[in-house]
Amino acid sequence: EMSEMSERSKKNVAHGLAWSYYIGYLKIVLPRVKKSMEEFSKTNPSGLACRETWKLHILVPLNCDVYDDLEKADSNIQYLTDLSETTLTRAGTKRRVYKHSLYAIRDEDNKLWHCALEYATPLQSLYAMSQDECAAFSREDRLEQAKLFYRTLEEILKGSKECSGTYRLIAYDESEESETHFLSREILWHLWQQRHEEYVVREGNHLHTSSTSFDSTELNLQISGSDQPQSLRSDCF
Repeated sequence: EMSEMSERSKKNVAHGLAWSYYIGYLKIVLPRVKKSMEEFSKTNPSGLACRETWKLHILVPLNCDVYDDLEKADSNIQYLTDLSETTLTRAGTKRRVYKHSLYAIRDEDNKLWHCALEYATPLQSLYAMSQDECAAFSREDRLEQAKLFYRTLEEILKGSKECSGTYRLIAYDESEESETHFLSREILWHLWQQRHEEYVVREGNHLHTSSTSFDSTELNLQISGSDQPQSLRSDCF
């Protein structure tokens, strides 16, 4: 009965997506990321000189605007190559392939920073739901659920020992008025912070760096009303 009530009120959408993303994908690929980075670094020593950035950088746009081609999202992001593949047999699929793409991010001084980069794919589902009348899922619902997805995924990964130190979540709120290279600047800020983490001082709940030319977006990730998943409305399409 409780399950039926939850289904009818369309609760726990983001919570379910976050757990599915972790169990069905991240828990499989993240423990193998550093090995893939190390293999690439042996043949390209200058490409991945900074071990602090040997992680999978996961983009979490709160507007759920996911580009299939990152180079179209920002011209300062350039695809380089794919890292080594992981092949597993899962759920009846023989030799299922998992792989990550390596990108070069160009900064204002024309310097290239390298990292493995991809979007959190469940956000595509949230976006599609907001475009489908059958889902009765408004844009406001989408933003609310995207925030909850990020917070849930962050908590799941924090508690995962096998995924520790293998990922970097990059959540951001990009408006239509954002500058052309907003995304590359956001990524560069995270790469800079990882490279200079010895200068990072934690005071209370805030992070302070000695200096940086990249301003990270201040995100308000509070869920309205309570921390629990909210019921979804069918208005405001």
